Amino acid sequence: MRPGIVKKTGNHLSDAEIVQRVSAGDKSAFELLMRRYNRPLYRTARSILRDDAEAEDVLQESYLLAYRSLDKFRGESSLSTWLTRIVINEAVARSRKTARRAEIIQLGGEPEWDNDAIGASMSQPMTEQPEHAALRTEVRRLIEKKIDDLPEAFRTVFMLRALEEMTVEETAACLDIPDATVRTRYFRAKGLLRESLSSEIDFAFEDAFSFDGARCDRIVSSVLARLTDLPTSDA
Repeated sequence: MRPGIVKKTGNHLSDAEIVQRVSAGDKSAFELLMRRYNRPLYRTARSILRDDAEAEDVLQESYLLAYRSLDKFRGESSLSTWLTRIVINEAVARSRKTARRAEIIQLGGEPEWDNDAIGASMSQPMTEQPEHAALRTEVRRLIEKKIDDLPEAFRTVFMLRALEEMTVEETAACLDIPDATVRTRYFRAKGLLRESLSSEIDFAFEDAFSFDGARCDRIVSSVLARLTDLPTSDA
């Protein structure tokens, strides 16, 4: 099939049809597959690595692995679950090779964490934000920052459940953990984010309608100047 035909009718192809075409040697169909799953798979890798460039590298490697292994896909799970598991495995392997983390993350087991340390990290206010950036952009950056601050196991569950809207069962299959663990981690992640964002809002309230610096000096000077023009009151 010519690439143009795939691109024109691609949105109507099922995952199974795409897999069939790729297996038959149609590389343009694999392009369609990548465009269909780029965002959720990138988000999954990003949730583990917390680094844009690393996540992109992992996604590329995962696609190559998936392409070479597509003949092993039997349809026992959905294509999205199969691809997501490949990305998770690659991302975890990449994280173990980096020197940026002192501990190897374990998505399948129960992590150990210091609640005080987590709270301190989550409640740390953002210190550098462009003064004139659009509110929507600022909110997005704030949310991304706070999601990045979640513990690794919570962060990936939250990304799959909240952003990609996977079901509990799909998330459990991707991470190879029990359904109950998915529910617990998702509930805990939402609680941490809620607390952290609430702290950030409280911090922002303190700076709202700021009255220091040049504005304060200007008003004080103006008032003092006007006071000198007033007649002195008789004792």
